[in-house]
Amino acid sequence: MQNKTIMGQYIFLCLTILTLAGVYGCMAVDFVVSNNAESSIGGEIFDKSVGADYAKETMNSATDFILKLFQQNTDAADRKNVQEVGLVIETIDGVAFDSNNEIHVSASFIERFSGDIKTEITGMLYHEMTHIWQWDANGKAPSGLIEGIADFVRLKAGYASNNWVPPGRGEDWFQGYDVTARFLDYCNTIKNGFVAELNKKMKSNYSDTYFVELLGKPVSQLWSDYKAKYAIN
Repeated sequence: MQNKTIMGQYIFLCLTILTLAGVYGCMAVDFVVSNNAESSIGGEIFDKSVGADYAKETMNSATDFILKLFQQNTDAADRKNVQEVGLVIETIDGVAFDSNNEIHVSASFIERFSGDIKTEITGMLYHEMTHIWQWDANGKAPSGLIEGIADFVRLKAGYASNNWVPPGRGEDWFQGYDVTARFLDYCNTIKNGFVAELNKKMKSNYSDTYFVELLGKPVSQLWSDYKAKYAIN
């Protein structure tokens, strides 16, 4: 009788492990870092001050943070199916961009950046990793909103850049980046989890009415309320 009980417990344990493997196995993501500008000053700074190992750790930590913030860490049906994310340091104009689950960072930007490059790259990776995981309504969502959500994640992770505008600044809610990130942070205080729900709604389509559905007010009214809160016209 005792042997049957032990065997039953063993089978239950095995089934539990297999179930957990099925749930968390689908979350396994490979992170690949390539420095194609090693001979440049920016490439050398990346290797010395950041390094591939730290970049991979940050990409992994950012993924965990983003999926939790988006309330997608346990529900595979709500998130993108991404198996591998690449980071490429190369000689390009601009700062960074993502394409086909690959993040490209300018070695020239790294060279000319005057602050703590490791902290800046960390914040940048949280921003770009958000683009990897967020929904964009199949390209129909306003670009300013997409960039704003990415900076909202960076803000909540504690990596807001020192040159960001203070809360309440900006011309329009869809201006993008730090302006929209600050506005979304305000909206998130009205309803905790608002950004996560907004992201889920943008899986296949987008409409400004999502703000009404989630917060009870048109986005234009929310923007006016936001500006009024900080007494900025």
